[in-house]
Amino acid sequence: MAYKISDDCVMCGACAEECPVNAISEGDGKYVIDADTCISCGSCEGACPVGAPSEA
Repeated sequence: MAYKISDDCVMCGACAEECPVNAISEGDGKYVIDADTCISCGSCEGACPVGAPSEA
């Protein structure tokens, strides 16, 4: 299952830098994950300082 970023996102970009398949991009007020590209590796979850990404 793809990961999803909650509204807790602080727009730091740490998750996007860690994504090995570039599935994360800047959205309107938070980063967003393209579910079709996400490989559910969990790198974003480990990189996020506020725990915004989680498995959907």
